[in-house]
Order: sequence, then C-alpha cells, then structure tokens
Amino acid sequence: MQLKFKDKSLDLSRAQIMGILNVTPDSFSDGGSYQTLDKALFQVKKMLNEGAAIIDVGGESTRPDAAIVSVQEELERVIPVVEAIVKRFDTIISLDTSSPEIMREGVKAGALMINDVRALTREGALQAAKDADVPVCLMHMQGTPQDMQHNPHYTNCAVEVKDYLFRRASECEAFGIKREHLLLDPGFGFGKSVHDNYTLLKKLAILRSGPYPLLTGLSRKSMLGAVTGIEKAAERVLPSAVAAMLCVQNGAQIVRVHDVKETAQALAVYYAVAEA
Repeated sequence: MQLKFKDKSLDLSRAQIMGILNVTPDSFSDGGSYQTLDKALFQVKKMLNEGAAIIDVGGESTRPDAAIVSVQEELERVIPVVEAIVKRFDTIISLDTSSPEIMREGVKAGALMINDVRALTREGALQAAKDADVPVCLMHMQGTPQDMQHNPHYTNCAVEVKDYLFRRASECEAFGIKREHLLLDPGFGFGKSVHDNYTLLKKLAILRSGPYPLLTGLSRKSMLGAVTGIEKAAERVLPSAVAAMLCVQNGAQIVRVHDVKETAQALAVYYAVAEA
C-alpha cells in the first residue's frame, strides 16, 4: 500500500517511522530541547539518518493539563522550523496541530501531512484540511488535554475508539476529504487509563478492519512507566521500542516515536522473524 503525498509516496507494506520534533517549552518528555532552529535541525538530521521517514513538527504541548497556546505563538514556533527543514532536507513533514491557521500556513511552507489529536473538530479545521489536500491523521481523545486524564471511562474502550474514528472518518469523507488521505490513531494516553491503553494495544487490530492506515504513538508515555517503574519519560527508550514493535505486530503502519534508532532496530528484528 502506498500513502501518496503531493510529490512523494510512502510504502506502507512495511511500517514506517515518524520522528517527533516538539518545538515547545513544555512537552512531557523533551519540552524545551529543540526550541532553537539549530537544535531542531540537528535533531531532524539525526532522526532521518536513523531511519525516520516522516518528521512530525508540533508547536503545542498536548500532555495532560497542558497550557493553552495561542495561534500566533504556535505559528511562530512551527512555521520557521518547517521552512528550514524544507530548505535542508528531502523528507515528508507532518504538522502536529489542530489549528486551521497552522494547517494552511504549514502546508504553504512545504508540509505534506496533518496530524490532528482533535480529529479536525476545531472550527475551520475540516475546511483547512480539505483545501490542503494532503494526508490527515485523525486521533481519538476523550475530553481535552486540560481534563482528559481526570476521570476517563469506557464500557468497551477498543470498540468505542474504533466506532468514533470510523464515524469521524466518514464525516471527513462526506465533507470532501479523500478516503485515501485519511489515517487513524487510537490516541494512547489521551483520555485513557493504564488498563484502557493496554487493552487497546492488545485489540489494536480492530482498527484495521476498515480501509484506513493506522498510526500509533505511545513513545515514552506514562503507560510504559506504570508497568516498568521508570519514572523519567526520557529513560523509557527500551519499553517504547518494544511497544512500537507490538503496535506493528498488531497492525500499525506508522509508529510515531522519539527514539528512532532503537525503534528501527526493533522493527528490523521483527521483520526478520516475520519474513523468515
């Protein structure tokens, strides 16, 4: 299966790696690490050399209880980085944003994908995504980043996540966004308990029952710390790589990660076994 962009395509017959580039001061794991242009570009080069096929640039932290960021501030964080990456590297840039203004300006600057934790529910986001005519990832989240972890509750988490995402994808198609441009993300850690997250991981294949490619992101998240006892997010590298491999085993075609090298190594072993 090929995921097609404006002037590029991505082969999804093997899982691809999306490298995380947070240009924020307050992201849960690497906040503040890549706020200068030089540091951001150094990290992009490192991730591409290690095997990333997509660079996901985000200017708004969506960790639990995150502060709300103005559109202007998000623009000032994201657009110069996107422009600089386009000048220096031949890669696919994704915009980790829910704001229609960032979608428009980011695509104009050279981004080729939109990755929205709010599944295009902000006013104007559907129209901005349709006009952009690029692949869009729709993510499931119960609540908002400000309250999502206060009291998440499901009767059947996997089924409810699937139903929401399939319904939202249908609404996007009805609005005029191409089916072949839609991807789904179950939203690990976004309004879900530790038990919910692991149930969702175990039953991830339920999301592959539809026509949409599956993207997952659980890199360094607290669900991994909960079972390993590793308190510092940046030290959850090994469990993150294992979790990414389990996602691929259960149907994910793109894994969004901080630690590209370790994830690529884990997937190399996985495919060596799968293809033996």
